[in-house]
Amino acid sequence: MSSALTDLFPLPIVQAPMAGGVSVPQLAAAVCEAGGLGFLAAGYKTADGMYQEIKQLRSLTNRPFGVNVFMPQPEYPAASSGSTGAAGAALPSAAAVDVYAHQLAGEATWYEAELGDPDSGRDDGFEAKLVVLRDNPVPVVSFHFGVPSREVVDTLHRVGTFVLAAATTPDEARAVERAGADAVIAQGIEAGGHQGTHRDIPETDGSGLGLLSLIAQVREAVGIPIVAAGGIMRGSQIAGVLAAGASAAQLGTAFLATHESGANALHKQALTNPLFVRTELTRAFSGRPARGLVNRFLREHGPYAPAAYPEIHHLTSPLRKAAAKAGDAQGMALWAGQGHRMARELPAGQLVEVLAGELAAARASLTGGGAL
Repeated sequence: MSSALTDLFPLPIVQAPMAGGVSVPQLAAAVCEAGGLGFLAAGYKTADGMYQEIKQLRSLTNRPFGVNVFMPQPEYPAASSGSTGAAGAALPSAAAVDVYAHQLAGEATWYEAELGDPDSGRDDGFEAKLVVLRDNPVPVVSFHFGVPSREVVDTLHRVGTFVLAAATTPDEARAVERAGADAVIAQGIEAGGHQGTHRDIPETDGSGLGLLSLIAQVREAVGIPIVAAGGIMRGSQIAGVLAAGASAAQLGTAFLATHESGANALHKQALTNPLFVRTELTRAFSGRPARGLVNRFLREHGPYAPAAYPEIHHLTSPLRKAAAKAGDAQGMALWAGQGHRMARELPAGQLVEVLAGELAAARASLTGGGAL
């Protein structure tokens, strides 16, 4: 990674931006203070909501931090190959959303909640957030669900911001490099939460690359630094991705269970609860592939959820909130990576220290005591 970007955080540890209230300022500040790079998640927030969190984070730490922004989603096509009717014929996406809403009627009755409006917006306030980030520059901005234009990247560079973007394939990494980004976040299939694919293609569901294979291919495809993400829970794994060619490791699920995380207590407990034995990629909650713990909602509705993001996200949002309020983890979106059982309930700063110690021990083991 370029020395200027590396200088922002002394440890090669990045706290993943987790939308939905998990990556709160207290979490990002604790990670920054411990030597990592903390991140705020602007996804599902208004531009002013994002700005208020930036202000709060700046009151908690003087260290550099990042803000993650969701890319606007293109209008979905007239027909979605991932959505079929009873006879197997392709349904228009709007019709597929209506069919899914009908299927969820029982959930709405059970939780005494109204389904959300699927037409609540597709751009997540993207342009307004860019205005805030240009007028009030932050050290790092990352993008998910696509890559910004070269013009957007250049405007952020002009105000002194480093730019990163997620990629799940070598081709996507090349697009990130062409846009002028400073580094690419290589997200393996092991990662919890939403896959950062630039295009949502139902035919590719579940066919993503594992992290180590992805790092190797991205390293040969682009010349910009790599931040590795996906299933990383221990310092020894950080050592592994660094040895494979990454410059830093991004961890999400590992920080989800920390004391400062804004995740619901039921979500934190579910990570190590024997009741939840595995994770799975699903469209059940948002209409886009995302890895979560397999619960009742995922099992019952996942096979029928259409490829329609963010329509399905808006549709199911009240149900997820109602399930959390009722204390029912079986109806919540329990995002988690494949390493979820290795989660440790520690203060975030202490977790960074533990990870750094494990990283140092792994490097010493690999090199017989010398520096990697």
